[in-house]
Amino acid sequence: MTLRFTLRQLEYFVAVGECGSIAGASDKVNVTAPTISAALSQLQKEMGLPLFVRKHAQGLSLTQSGRQFLVQAKQVLSEAQALNRLAGDISGSVQGPLNVACLLTFAQLLVPALRRGFSQRYPDVQLRQFELNQMEIFEQLRRGEVDVALTYDMHLPQDLEFVPLRTLPTYAVLSQNHPLAKKTVVSVEELAEHPMILLDLPISSEYFMSFFRLTGHRPNIVERTKDMEVLRALVANDFGYSIVNIRPRNDLSPDGQKLRFIPLNGPVIAMEIGLVMVREARNAAVIEAFSRHCRKTMDEWDFPGQALSPAS
Repeated sequence: MTLRFTLRQLEYFVAVGECGSIAGASDKVNVTAPTISAALSQLQKEMGLPLFVRKHAQGLSLTQSGRQFLVQAKQVLSEAQALNRLAGDISGSVQGPLNVACLLTFAQLLVPALRRGFSQRYPDVQLRQFELNQMEIFEQLRRGEVDVALTYDMHLPQDLEFVPLRTLPTYAVLSQNHPLAKKTVVSVEELAEHPMILLDLPISSEYFMSFFRLTGHRPNIVERTKDMEVLRALVANDFGYSIVNIRPRNDLSPDGQKLRFIPLNGPVIAMEIGLVMVREARNAAVIEAFSRHCRKTMDEWDFPGQALSPAS
């Protein structure tokens, strides 16, 4: 039997089908738009099916045939990945694609360095990284769109496995001018009356709010943001304090102003950073190799924020 498509064509088709545009798919798979467009044209010609119709503003919408084809294409790609991993497991080699997600609040601090060391050791692995919030991580793991994720142990579902890597302290982030900036530790009770900037991401915001519920206090939230860099800049410019579990290696805001990271005491729930994956994934050679690499690397690192003393 002669196949009328390639796996690469299916990958591009799925990306366009999910993004709704060639431009969006180009960003997602890091391939030029003309390459994707040519692959789609060839795929539709070979299959003899109209898979897309053009919408206004140059977007693309799946036809009825395209929607059915998308379901099967995803299944074929998933099975192809499973076969690739099986071959690696049987041969004992570490090779093939690896999609790694990371919680977007600390992706820039961890993933590039972990990825560099892993890629140097396992050059036959094609690693791609994705920055997601906690709910997106769970959803994409279940759909098989990512293989493993670096995140916190927050609201972990029963069907996913968590491998702890490091316990993290909790900090109040303050500007140098804040009334509490000279303290060596600070409590939730002391913070409650001051303006707060909340990192407003799914699950993360609930975690930070839980500190106040445990002490019977209500935070004075004046700003919300989903971006950690924006949060640090707002704090540095005296719009309020915030609470975080990870700090960069220096205590500067994005606009170069000094920040204070002060340990939070009281009834604070400890947070662990680790790897999340579907339970069957531990048997895949490439995922197990990545897990070992992360454990070894993070054991040897001066982990971001913990190499600095609380009073620095």
